[in-house]
Amino acid sequence: MTRVWGATLYGIEGRPVSVEVDAGRGLPSFQIVGQGDRVVSESRDRIRAAFRQSGLEFPPGRVTVNLAPSEIPKAGSALDLPIAVAIAAAREPVEFDALASVLLLGELGLDGTLRAVRGAAALTSAAPLAGLQRVVVPLANLDEAAGCPGARVFGAETLTGVLGWLQEKDELVLAAPGARTGPEAPRGPDEPDLADVRGQPGARRALEIAAAGRHNLLMVGPPGSGKTLLARRLPGLLPDLDDAEAREATRIHSVAGTLGGAALLRRPPFRAPHHTTSDAGMTGGGRPLRPGEISLAHRGVLFLDELPEFRRPVLEALRQPLEEGAVRLVRAGAALDLPARFQLVAAMNPCPCGYHGDERHECQCDDPAIARYRRKLSGPLLDRIDLHVPVPPVPVGDVLPTRRADNTNERSASVAARVLAARERQALRYADRPFLTNAELPPADLARVCALDRECRTLLERALETLGLSMRAVTRVLRVARSIADLAADDAIEPSHLAEAIGCRSLDER
Repeated sequence: MTRVWGATLYGIEGRPVSVEVDAGRGLPSFQIVGQGDRVVSESRDRIRAAFRQSGLEFPPGRVTVNLAPSEIPKAGSALDLPIAVAIAAAREPVEFDALASVLLLGELGLDGTLRAVRGAAALTSAAPLAGLQRVVVPLANLDEAAGCPGARVFGAETLTGVLGWLQEKDELVLAAPGARTGPEAPRGPDEPDLADVRGQPGARRALEIAAAGRHNLLMVGPPGSGKTLLARRLPGLLPDLDDAEAREATRIHSVAGTLGGAALLRRPPFRAPHHTTSDAGMTGGGRPLRPGEISLAHRGVLFLDELPEFRRPVLEALRQPLEEGAVRLVRAGAALDLPARFQLVAAMNPCPCGYHGDERHECQCDDPAIARYRRKLSGPLLDRIDLHVPVPPVPVGDVLPTRRADNTNERSASVAARVLAARERQALRYADRPFLTNAELPPADLARVCALDRECRTLLERALETLGLSMRAVTRVLRVARSIADLAADDAIEPSHLAEAIGCRSLDER
């Protein structure tokens, strides 16, 4: 019997799998046991063909493969390589120590070549759990898997190349430590720039505040006023992800298969699902369980256009992740916690026809229709959105295009510099805390970080009476005021900062 280490995905984590092979006497057969899915079962045909095309001799008798521990479901094609190596080791002179000290990952082609697997960045995290210091992955996954902590990662092209390396006959490509740097989103002339947005000084200011404190934002305005245009320029205002955030985001996108060949995600992800997205598509699900849109937007932006058109259960499912930064999926076969600390940016029309309050278009909706439309958004969900910003129609004089040289609108680069300075102030303030931005400030720290003088307290009490703010809304007003003060490089919250934060709660007006 031979034993080799492989791995399988469990959520966004890799779980080590002990691949045990017994090649004994008996009638020729090939069985795989241990809760493997259909893809794992189909590996029998791939492995047989790969052996034949690679000139390797398949054991002639009964071959039994056990994937342990048996209580964990195994999914995907990454177990092809460890199963094939374990079978080959029954007839090839491979030292047991060489097999027991390496994690093998890869899908086999019929010709014996290794193909890339989904979730390589997450699968390699199983190596430290099994005490392994060497990992072999397909060469196409080498950059993605190179960040495995405490292990050397090798890239291979064929099954015979892996066997030769285990026998110390051949060499594999070794990933250099720290070589995984990953592409950064370019900020060239083709990048969406805030200078392209016509007018809308209030919405532009709200976008800057949202970027500075990672606040949730809702824009309300008629069609064509620039809501989507503004939302898609928010990522250009955000700073790059730090190392820990980049590793989290990379692992999630690696599992989802949306990494797109990048070694490491340095730019905040931007997700814009369609309003027909299902509950599982938004929060995660499927079999096996996979991350949904809110997890794919982790450490980035989730943009929901035409917010009231999303199904009510889909929107209500956002409430817990917005508060806790994670989503817990409980299904019949598994329970899983997925990270979901995203910045929500949403856009909606003021009424079903979209032209309520627009002087240039006549609104076709009566008051009951407008009330029904706005009731699609529950009060608890609106409470969790920090900024409610009207986006009025653009004046005719601002609509006409101008040459870029004549455009006096502020560019994204200058706004991003102010946002970065505000983020740096927050990072210093929260250096000893498990969070980095004002949007994550817990209520217990409000008295210390957002202390108010008498004038500010009077202003906030008046807003409470006028707007009927809930305690959660008050907390979010104070967080926004703190971000406005950081943008102004002020240590204390001034009445002007608080007044601007209160003014960004337009949907709370009775």
